[in-house]
Amino acid sequence: MTRPPNLLVLMADQLSALALPCYGDRTSRTPHIDALAANGVVFDAAYCNSPLCAPSRGVLTYGRLPSATGVHDNAAEFPSQLPGFAHYLRAAGYRTILTGKMHFCGPDQLHGFEERLTTDIYPADYGWTPDWQQFAARPDWYHSMESVIQAGPCARTNQIDFDEEVSFSAQQCLFDIARGGDRRPFCMVVSFTHPHDPFTIAEEYWNRFADADIPPPHNAVPADDPHAHRLRHVIGLDAQPVTAAQTQAARRAYYAAISYFDDHVGRLLAALRAARLDGETIVLVIADHGEMLGERGLWYKMSFHEPAARVPLIVRAPGTFAPGRVAAAVSLADLLPTFAEIAGNGRAPDYAAPIDGRSLLPHLSRSGGHDEAIGEYLAEGVTAPMVMIRRGREKFIHAPGDPDQLYDVLADPDERRNLAGLPEAAARVGALRAEVARRWDMAALREAVLASQRRRLFVAAALRQGRRSSWDWQPPRDASQQYVRSHMPLESLEAMARFPRWMPPEGSS
Repeated sequence: MTRPPNLLVLMADQLSALALPCYGDRTSRTPHIDALAANGVVFDAAYCNSPLCAPSRGVLTYGRLPSATGVHDNAAEFPSQLPGFAHYLRAAGYRTILTGKMHFCGPDQLHGFEERLTTDIYPADYGWTPDWQQFAARPDWYHSMESVIQAGPCARTNQIDFDEEVSFSAQQCLFDIARGGDRRPFCMVVSFTHPHDPFTIAEEYWNRFADADIPPPHNAVPADDPHAHRLRHVIGLDAQPVTAAQTQAARRAYYAAISYFDDHVGRLLAALRAARLDGETIVLVIADHGEMLGERGLWYKMSFHEPAARVPLIVRAPGTFAPGRVAAAVSLADLLPTFAEIAGNGRAPDYAAPIDGRSLLPHLSRSGGHDEAIGEYLAEGVTAPMVMIRRGREKFIHAPGDPDQLYDVLADPDERRNLAGLPEAAARVGALRAEVARRWDMAALREAVLASQRRRLFVAAALRQGRRSSWDWQPPRDASQQYVRSHMPLESLEAMARFPRWMPPEGSS
């Protein structure tokens, strides 16, 4: 049996595919991602399944939609009994490693990963549970427009601190793998928090752009549908309108943060080469969701519009998958079966639980593949489930009580023309509404979300009383086994730590 390849998954937070040169953007400067795209397979219509951090990562983890796992929002527990992609890879003989953000909520902070090198940037408890019953009351822990109003350069931020640790730990781990004796294939997920807001970035990156380099939003006309109005409320945009200058500064900081992420991609690729692992490693670039960045007068995510829902998906595997582009719609739910089949040398495992995703191997090998992405949004900014069907050139968005939205995303990529109300689209909308009814019991799903919120809000309030116990991951470190210690033979230690190992010159005795 051929040894399956390593997997190095480089993940950004809130990175819209539409903000990258390999997807047509003319502002970003991302030479390392550009090189991966030029030598890899670029998925032109990859979508997140739920445009919010934890629910999207829950779909990535389990290959299932939020309604099936209960990972509805940023404070919903990831169920330990459900097998995730790291479980399937570990069962197939992989060494599974996570560094950075995954937004695992609950006491299980591994979900199949054998090693976790850093803590998470976000909390693991139920403190960020939304409350659909109290929609008018904006939570003080959620997005506000301060990120946009205060956008600009800085010397240091919480997010820079985090991503520097993530990058260093990943590079160090690659060299530890190269120097060590563990010959198992590895899957390493390196998950950064940039370019997620707040829109502040180190001056080095801010100064890579000038104000004149930053275009305004393509479609800045404020959206006027009910969901857009709810989003404006929940992010505080109605209370703190932003100026054109603040919009430009936030967009400049966002593009600068993308360059920051790209530099870390470059450092990790350099470490992979230096560790002599690049020839046997498939590299992926992905993101959990996108960013509206002022488009349609909106910010952040929480929407199935293209800037928030379209994500980069780039797969570089020299000698395995020929470079090219895939036009069909796919989603993050498809990565679990893809990873599982790669680990099985093209064979699917006996899945221990149902999955909603479908393998991308037919796309990668140009032998066919599906053309469909299904989405659910069950968190802030709605008070009932919102769902999406993206297939062919159509995107259909449905939420009970809201007008339907139907877009031809090929002819109308900025989604300026909602076709759902046109007489000529009535039959198509009727068919899509019937498909929604077959796929979802919307009333029952809403009740399930409300019940989950009630439970978690109660538990979170109870746990704030008295002594607090934390679920946040505490990275294990044993300093007695690091660097030089007196119980370790010095010459052997230094020889083992050197990579590549020293070899005497040819011909020497």
